[in-house]
Amino acid sequence: MAKKAFNTLSTATLGIGTMVGVGIFIVIGLAGSIAGNLVWISFVIGGIIALLSGYSLAKLAIRFPSRGGIIEYLVQEFGENPFSGSLSVMFYFAQLVTLAAVAKSFGEYGARLFGYHSTFMIDAFAVGIILFFTFINLLGATLVAKSENIIVAIKLIALTIFTIAALMTIKPQYLSMKDAPPIINAVFAIGLTFFAYQGYSVITNAIEDMENPSKTVLKAMFIAIGVVTILYVSVSIAVLGNLPLSEVIKAKDYALAEAAKPVFGELGFKIMSVVALISATSAINATIYAATEISYTLAKKGELPKIYEYNVFHSYEGLLISTALIIPMVLFFNLSEITTVAALSVLIIQALVHFGHIKLTPKTGANKGVIIFAFLLMTFVVLATLYYNAKQDIKIIYYLIGGFVIAYIIEIILRKLFNRTVKKQIKGLTGELFQH
Repeated sequence: MAKKAFNTLSTATLGIGTMVGVGIFIVIGLAGSIAGNLVWISFVIGGIIALLSGYSLAKLAIRFPSRGGIIEYLVQEFGENPFSGSLSVMFYFAQLVTLAAVAKSFGEYGARLFGYHSTFMIDAFAVGIILFFTFINLLGATLVAKSENIIVAIKLIALTIFTIAALMTIKPQYLSMKDAPPIINAVFAIGLTFFAYQGYSVITNAIEDMENPSKTVLKAMFIAIGVVTILYVSVSIAVLGNLPLSEVIKAKDYALAEAAKPVFGELGFKIMSVVALISATSAINATIYAATEISYTLAKKGELPKIYEYNVFHSYEGLLISTALIIPMVLFFNLSEITTVAALSVLIIQALVHFGHIKLTPKTGANKGVIIFAFLLMTFVVLATLYYNAKQDIKIIYYLIGGFVIAYIIEIILRKLFNRTVKKQIKGLTGELFQH
């Protein structure tokens, strides 16, 4: 028997590399502008939610090993009906919103690295990187994908060096509790900090290539999320300990690079900006085809072909349509809005996955109490984030509701006109929450 590609350590490394992407570069300033010097608490709670969610997804992956991932789990839980189908469409939308947020972050860091501050130049950098990687994927180039391990090493080393150095230069008064915002603000920021942990679900995608997957996937999940939580909490303390809150709010879209100035000077700003650009480049290249094409195919056709290659020549359609939808999001949303919408979309969909998992725990072997707690905690964070944004920026609520409504309408149209149904990839399970 051939040796499997992933053991516990290599699987955990895969998860760490995926999580420590551009999310931390986007989120640290946005969440810090809400929670101030208490943002480290938001990262701790975000890490706990990620651990609980990772446990739930790992158990589902062991029982339903499918490249459909979360969409497969939803169909297994809720049945082959318009509810699960519309969520598959919304999951596709969430992938697009996330890519738009990453591209917008690339625009922020890229424009400022070269001394530009106008919205036009920020958008030009953001749209440019999306079009560049659309073109690269259409050619089928794999150069950037093959350099992924090098990119992961660069960003982890840079973040670690920055964090250690910055922790040595923190100003205690910036972290003083007497100047801290209300503790509830740390709760309001959790929805954003959770976004920085996105990527742990990639561990479940490698399950077919793992040694002893029933044990490896859980161990790797806990190791990866635990390491990343420690890193994020340390980074948040380093940033808020080196910048006064007023500067964090002013530079919220590029705060991590700004926080490198007190430690390393202008060179530090440029280095962290370059690392942010590298991370964004890596994230866009890794997901613009795989995420959009697979999610698009599931949303439109309801199932993946028996043999599904990660090869753009399989189909241009999903990639081109995805790109056409991402660009208006980049142009008409600001970074704070688009990141919050992406975070809320993922939180809501994953909360529904955990809710559906409760009934399936006898089949997955998961601890029902843990799954219930994961669902309740995630739901609480969703409600708190919705409440905060209803007071601060009601447009975000409208965008989110509009996304789910459009997803449902598209699902109904696909069913009525094309007789399409999102189907289970793993057969033989009965007892969905919603029977047909």
